[in-house]
Order: sequence, then C-alpha cells, then structure tokens
Amino acid sequence: MRIAVWFSCGAASAVALKLAIDKYGKDAVLAVNNPVLEEHPDNLRFKKEVSEYLQIPIEEAKNSTYPEASAVGVWAHRRYMSGVAGAPCTTQLKKEARYQWEAKNVVDYHILGFTAEEEKRHKRFISTERENVLPILIQEGFTKKHCFDEVQRWGISLPAMYHLGYPNANCIGCVKSSSPAYWNHVRKVHPAIFEERARQSRELGCRLVEKTFNGVKHRYFLDELPESWGAGRKLGPMPECGSFCEEGPIK
Repeated sequence: MRIAVWFSCGAASAVALKLAIDKYGKDAVLAVNNPVLEEHPDNLRFKKEVSEYLQIPIEEAKNSTYPEASAVGVWAHRRYMSGVAGAPCTTQLKKEARYQWEAKNVVDYHILGFTAEEEKRHKRFISTERENVLPILIQEGFTKKHCFDEVQRWGISLPAMYHLGYPNANCIGCVKSSSPAYWNHVRKVHPAIFEERARQSRELGCRLVEKTFNGVKHRYFLDELPESWGAGRKLGPMPECGSFCEEGPIK
C-alpha cells in the first residue's frame, strides 16, 4: 500500500503526516508538498524541521507550466485572481501539480489536513472529488488547536504566519479570502503585499472583498476597502491551502 500525504506547511498536515507514519509505517508513506513562491519564507524552515523530526523526505510537486510556482504569475497569465470561478492559483499550483505528480506516482490513498472541525468539508470533498482519502485527523479527533499543541510538543516552532495573526500558513494575501477583516489584517501586517494585491486586482478587474448590506452581497476592490471594516474582529478559520483545497472564495 502506498499513501500520499499532502503536506501544506501547516500544523494540521504536519500532524497528519506523523499519524500516517505511526499507523501505516514509513515505507508506505510519501510526503508531498506543492510549493508556492508567495508563501512566507518561514514555511521552508518549518518543512525542513518537520522532515528532519519525522525522518522522512518531503518531495515537491510542481506544475511544469509554472516552474517558478508563483501565484502572482498564474494570476497574470490567466488574467484572473479569484471569485465565483475559484482561484487559478489553487487550480494550477495545487491541483494540476498533483495531477502531474499522480501521472508518475501510483498511490492507493491520499491523506490531507482535514481536522475534526472539518468533517463536513471532508465529506463534501469525497462526494465531489474522490473517495480514496483517509480522514486520519478526524478519526483521531485532532482539532486545529490539538495540531498546534502537538507540533509545539515536538519542539518545533509553528510557521511564522500563525505568530503574525493569520489563521493558517497559506500565502501572504490569500486571494481566496473575501473577508474585510482578513484583508485589513494583511494591510496592517504586510502593507507592501496588500498594495501589490490591490494593484494587480484592480488591473485584472477582480473585486476580492465581499460585504453584505441589508441582505445583499457587494464586491469591492481592495483599494476601496475602508480600514474600519472588520476592525477588532478575530480572523475566522481558513482551511489549509492544499492540493485538495476547494476553489471557492473563503469568507
């Protein structure tokens, strides 16, 4: 039996990898990562330390069309960032990269970072995408907090994105979020990246922010976002952006 564990440089997928090794043995497990240039550079440190701690190599799977694995490059090439049609960075740098990897590597099962709070998301995924996904974190009752605690118990510091107040270790300025609170957090913590996302989204005509007034949803460009929107609001949960991540925008 061969099992691919898709490591996204987040705490949940790190713990899923550890559980898979414990349960199925290192010889049965392949650890695979889809790198993205726009992720925080500390993700590379985290990947290296997890690999060393678990004593298993973590290989990279890239889309050959985008060898630099740049989300910004994908948006420019596809002339689209995110919206009702999903996010092309996920499609090209995660899903298509996985398809290309699978064409060369035959596996029986996949494991990814669905935590105990995400059981509905897992069920939705297996009903729409594929069934051979082992929900190892759900089976073991691991929540996101449990995953954070477990990684720190290993003596490994969580990725810098968590310490900077982001709900996951996704790219800085993840375009799948339409939350005003999220984008104002990016503006505060990474102002240069916020300005770059604002510039490119305006250039491509992509309104990345959504807000509801009187039951009606409205979309806005980032450069239209008032700094007061979402002020004091804790950022909501966001799933790790992995090879199997849904493509719809994250609220």
